Formats: sequence, structure tokens, C-alpha cells
Amino acid sequence: MDTPATDVRMPLSGESAPGPSAPRRDPRKAEFEANKLRKRLRRQVGEAIGEYGLIEPHDRVMVCVSGGKDSHGLLDILLTLKERAPFPFEVIAMNLDQKQPDFPAEVLPRFFETRDIPYRIVEQDTYSVVKRVIPEGGTLCSLCSRLRRGVIYRTATQLGATKIALGHHRDDVLATFFLNLFFGGKLKTMPPKLVSDDGKHVVIRPLVHVRERDLARYAELNEFPIIPCNLCGSQEHLQRKQVGAMLREWEKKHPGRIESIFGALGNVVPSHLMDRSLFDFTAVKASGIPTADGDIAFDVDPALERAAVAAANPRIAIDAIGLRRADDE
Repeated sequence: MDTPATDVRMPLSGESAPGPSAPRRDPRKAEFEANKLRKRLRRQVGEAIGEYGLIEPHDRVMVCVSGGKDSHGLLDILLTLKERAPFPFEVIAMNLDQKQPDFPAEVLPRFFETRDIPYRIVEQDTYSVVKRVIPEGGTLCSLCSRLRRGVIYRTATQLGATKIALGHHRDDVLATFFLNLFFGGKLKTMPPKLVSDDGKHVVIRPLVHVRERDLARYAELNEFPIIPCNLCGSQEHLQRKQVGAMLREWEKKHPGRIESIFGALGNVVPSHLMDRSLFDFTAVKASGIPTADGDIAFDVDPALERAAVAAANPRIAIDAIGLRRADDE
């Protein structure tokens, strides 16, 4: 689900600005930073595509575009990479008009046509269904997402799409992990690539390495026509928002923690967890042969100890032998 970018209102003619004007930025420096951002996002998406085999030759990729910053960014980056890819693939934008009140239905078609982007707009009144079924004050996201998913799958079949691309980013992946951990009792998150629950489609998330704040900046630079989701995005007390706030606080207070958690999602040691479907504990026998993943009994894990020391004191440098002062190098 896209997180809407902040709407910044500019003063109208005759109005006074709310405060002192910001200092003017050096345009050369601004353009330099913008180019750095573009290159970083393209590199991160390209790496995800290569690492997880997200897009293959002659794929037809249907990008679900809600009008939020995340899906806008995904579509734009994939279109750019399409022109540079070593193999051919197609990109087609798809938007579901859920008939929300005051939804600006003309915005996305105009945007797609202006940029000569192939697209399909699907109109289905899921809004009325959700409002009729869910009691006032209830959480709308669950039913809304199920209805939306059904329309997306049907449209992918009609278009002959081989991949369905969603705009979930790194922050979404981490938030989902903690929601499952705190409330679902599972070590589970949004994977980069998975078969849809009806078994008929492959769903991909090319933005898994991309930070939300970078997507917000990218949307600002490209002046995407952002359409906020007023159906579910206004429910401020959803647990996902609270987890997101927790992660932002961690990132501010403990630099490097978020990167470590995200890295751990791709560095799983099944023998050191408790899932019997992933590891056959009944078959464990002593072989007399040393193993790197063997239990170290009551010892402190040296890798974990070095990482903890480094987090507590950034001036400590870690190497394969032990600890030494960075200033001594």
C-alpha cells in the first residue's frame, strides 16, 4: 500500500507566506544530489531484479499504480530500466478506480497518456462494499485489500501479464516483519517474489531495497501527480503506523540498527531457530566433525559481541581478529 507524500500548500497570489523564506539552494548542488538519488534508486531496483530473478526476458510486467509516491516511483524506474536492460520486457500500468468519493479519476489517465505509457484503468466500486460491510470506525484495510487483490488478479489474466509488480519498499518489508512478530506469532514479511495466493500469478516487489524517504524525494523531483488514499490512509491508529514510527525512532537513535535488521531477513540460520518444518531436529547426531554453525554452549557469540561493541562505540573498529581503535590504523 502506498504511503501518500506530504501535501505542501503554496501561498496564493496576495497571500503572505507563513514564515521566512528558506535560503536559496545552489542549483548545481541540488542537481548533483538529484542525480545521485536517481542513480541509487535505479541501482537498488536493478540489484533486486538480479538477486531474486524478478524480471525475465519477454516478461509483461503489470505495475499496480495507485497514484501514491511508491507506485509512481516504481513505474518510472522500471520504464527507465526497460530502455537499458540487456533483454526485452514490457511494462504496462494498471490502476483500480475504487469509486471513492472525490477521487480524481482523470489524473492518472492524463499522466499516462502525456508520457505515452501503456495503461489499463479498471473501474469497480469496492468502496461502497467496504463501507457497507465494515461498521463505522472499523478497520477498512483488510477487506479493501482482498477486494482489490481479486480485481488485480483478473486484470493481470486479461492483459496476459507474467508478473504483477507492487510498490512495497524496504520500510514496508520491515514493518510487516514486526507486525507478524508482535501480533501474528510468525517470522514472516513481504518477500521480493512469490506466487499469488490463487496460484496463477507471480507477484514481485522491485523496491525491496529502497527507503521510503528516498521515494518521497524522487516523487517530489519528478512532480508525480500524487493521489492520497483517503479510504484507509486516514486511520492514524493502525498498528502499521505505530510500527513505522518505532522504526523511524530506532533509525534516529541507533544508526545502523535498521540496516542490520533488514540484512537479517536474508541471512537466516534454520538450525538456530525452532521451526521443525525448516530443520529436522530429530536427525541431529554428533558426528565428531567441527561445524561452523554448531552450538557454542555457554560462550558469547563472538560475532554478536563485536557487533554489539561497535554499536555502543562507533569509534571502535572491528576486524576478523578482534577489536582495535580506529585511530590506531
